[in-house]
Amino acid sequence: MKNKVLILGCNGFIGKNLLIYFSNKKKYSITAVYNKTKPKKIHNIKYIKGDLTKEQFVDKVVRNFDLVIQAAATTSGSNDIVNRPYIHVTDNIIMNSHILRSCFKNKIKHFIFFSCTTMYHSSKKPLKENDYDPLKKLEKKYFGVANTKLYIEKMCEFFSQISKCKFTVIRHSNIYGQHDKFDLLKSHVFGASIRKILEAKNEITVWGNGKEERDLLHVNDLMNFVEKSFLKQKSNFEIFNCGYGSSISISNLIKKMIKLSNKKINIVYDITKPTIPTYLSVNCQKAYRLLKWKKMIHLDDGIKMTLNWVKGNIKL
Repeated sequence: MKNKVLILGCNGFIGKNLLIYFSNKKKYSITAVYNKTKPKKIHNIKYIKGDLTKEQFVDKVVRNFDLVIQAAATTSGSNDIVNRPYIHVTDNIIMNSHILRSCFKNKIKHFIFFSCTTMYHSSKKPLKENDYDPLKKLEKKYFGVANTKLYIEKMCEFFSQISKCKFTVIRHSNIYGQHDKFDLLKSHVFGASIRKILEAKNEITVWGNGKEERDLLHVNDLMNFVEKSFLKQKSNFEIFNCGYGSSISISNLIKKMIKLSNKKINIVYDITKPTIPTYLSVNCQKAYRLLKWKKMIHLDDGIKMTLNWVKGNIKL
């Protein structure tokens, strides 16, 4: 019998990759929820249109599934995180509160939530899950989104204590790859940088001084992590780091992208633009120990894969 999977937020970057990944596996039956634009037909996926901030709709759709994957969120790039941080709070809290309660009421077997790493303090060493310290001050620009994620994590833990449903919280690092946003204002640093490089003739402008460091994981590795969580997690509640395990400065990332794109481009740093000057990478030993998961795609290979995908799928 096939495992029945519900993917929420199937039009987003992670959601689209989830659709492709799970639809290629014969042991899963997929239902996918979207809000506005219906995705392109993929195999035998059942699509449902609706607003996940509406309680009645959520109660109607979240039922009779072995696995619910919550990939729906209000997200954006560093420009909005700096200038409009409030957009990551209200809708995300409302929709996840409805979804978690419906999972509990309808006895869903397993729920997977994509958290993030914004609650971790800046560090030059890879951080473990228990390195999060609530007594330490959060990066000011991350305050809203980090506390929103932490609240939802606690709600997962709460419902795991009063139900038989398993809950997996994935604190993933910066994800990149096919189907990401490649927009100069709405993208994260990876997608925006790829676009700048491919469109550039002589030079590109990098926001900030380029010294901040990020942990970058290809989306295919995240997809594998999701499936391993479903198949191998034994306890009712777990928080897992999911990342590359080491960081790279934005400056070195840009240089690497330019080299792999076979272009000759000068880099100009604009320190007047919004940036978040933190250093972060995550320790993923817990995931390896409990799920036997580890990253498979080297950063250089991931950059090449993404460059090729953008050239073939994005009008520049």
